[in-house]
Amino acid sequence: MSLEGARERRVRTGGVELCVAELGDPSHPTVVLVHGYPDSKEVWSEVAGRLADRFHVVLYDVRGHGRSTAPKPLRGGFTLEKLTDDFLAVADAVSPDRPVHLVGHDWGSVQSWEFVTVGRTEGRIASFTSMSGPSLDHFGHWINKRLTRPTPRRVGQLLGQGAKSWYVYLLHTPVLPELAWRGPLGKRWPKILERVEKVPRGDYPTSSLPQDAAHGAWLYRDNVRARLRGPRPDAYAHAPVQLVTPLGDAFLSERLYDELELWAPGLVRRTLPAKHWIPRTRPDQLASWIAEFVTAHEGDGQAAPASVVKASGRYAERFGGQLVLVTGAGSGIGRATAFAFAEAGARVVAVDRDAESAARTAELARLIGAPEAWAETVDVSDGQAMEKLAEKVAAEYGVVDVLVNNAGIGLSGSFFDTTPEDWKKVLDVNLWGVIHGCRLFGRQMAERGQGGHIVNTASAAAFQPSRALPAYSTSKAAVLMLSECLRAELSGQGIGVSAICPGLVNTNITSTAHFAGVDADEEKRRQKKSARLYGLRNYPPEKVADAILRAVVRDEAVVPVTPEARGAHLMSRFAPRALRALARLEPPL
Repeated sequence: MSLEGARERRVRTGGVELCVAELGDPSHPTVVLVHGYPDSKEVWSEVAGRLADRFHVVLYDVRGHGRSTAPKPLRGGFTLEKLTDDFLAVADAVSPDRPVHLVGHDWGSVQSWEFVTVGRTEGRIASFTSMSGPSLDHFGHWINKRLTRPTPRRVGQLLGQGAKSWYVYLLHTPVLPELAWRGPLGKRWPKILERVEKVPRGDYPTSSLPQDAAHGAWLYRDNVRARLRGPRPDAYAHAPVQLVTPLGDAFLSERLYDELELWAPGLVRRTLPAKHWIPRTRPDQLASWIAEFVTAHEGDGQAAPASVVKASGRYAERFGGQLVLVTGAGSGIGRATAFAFAEAGARVVAVDRDAESAARTAELARLIGAPEAWAETVDVSDGQAMEKLAEKVAAEYGVVDVLVNNAGIGLSGSFFDTTPEDWKKVLDVNLWGVIHGCRLFGRQMAERGQGGHIVNTASAAAFQPSRALPAYSTSKAAVLMLSECLRAELSGQGIGVSAICPGLVNTNITSTAHFAGVDADEEKRRQKKSARLYGLRNYPPEKVADAILRAVVRDEAVVPVTPEARGAHLMSRFAPRALRALARLEPPL
């Protein structure tokens, strides 16, 4: 996306002329996007294009950047007071009668914190979404607290952020930053962003980058030292605030925002497994969160987003608004996983071959906290049906952020009692179902280029041999190895892959498992006995679901869940002979 179709106007303020671009219908709520350093407004083009169909989107080049003119002299021309004047001039020009919704990234967020905490802007801002840029006042108080009341943890936090702020010290040096940006650094910056931050090529950065970066050094020189030394004691937000924190930010520690609720009551927190330049690397998710927050606060500015009100789980800030697809969601681990993501505020696609069970899961997911939930019916072993499902999900709901390939069936019986038809059925569902999901939905994630996560449900049987489970164990061992291979392949694209390996979990898989080599009556007896044994073990599927969410948050590779699964995993690594000896025992069925 680009800003080629945007309407442009020039706004004069404080001796400079700002270049302002507008997209969308001016009668819709106005969203003002403020860029950071060393960017221009084009950093927002991907997000702006996704918001323009619902909102009046406004972007402007900060003074001295892009197509806006620079103050003369530069020294003293970039103070927060003058930047606030610029914002008010833009807001009055594009939305004179209604407050605007403010969104800032990096230095755009730093100055926007000033806008949302000073008295003269009160009533002009309906909401504020902040990302990768703290208030200098809050930062100053954060530093002072750690200096005046030091503890080992606080000192560590101070030193950690001090190391991340290395570039700030360099930008305070005279002349050198300007020479670097107008020389080799400016030429290499696009490739640095592409290699280090995984920022895709496009209309950003623009050719004005060297000049923008040279001018923007005065943002730091005019504000940072003075404000950190004397932070305002009254820097309280007078509008609702949403904080988006990229967890891989190389420049800002998460700990900077630990006490932000003191300054922004009712703060809504979101996190992303991404690096600093999320307007370019995660535009879909940002646009979704911004749209939700703006819609919730359009009007009186007091409402909270519906999904945030419902989403009370401990992972709400991580998964709120994300799209999660779970196969085998009609019961057991799949249903528990769908509910866990719903409680965290995710949008859920519940997939199962039983239409009624899938519909029930989706219905309950909405009651638990999912902003939206849909039921889809498919047999995961059917490649063509899975292709149609992937096309439908992408077209109607969007690209999946988290895929949980959970559907599976049980099969017990000796190797020679297991027929070719038995083998085909268990491999079609347990292995090919996972392959289809990874291939189709994983490809969509990779092509979108905005990261994601794939969870494949394997089993402790993947690394624990058994004379009674040759086909089932083989299918799950294949899922485990597939997950490891795929994790290696997708690591450079920001897509994590986790293999979940439960042990004995109290689900209905035992009551529906097939027992090879026995008649119908004996199979029914063994199903009942297996179900009774699993019931006595009584390890709930909700604990597996919690392990799945935790694995996504931590990007864990292999996750044995139950105590027996963890024990078998350790034995497979350190005592394989003992594990093989256990495999020879006849199951008590």
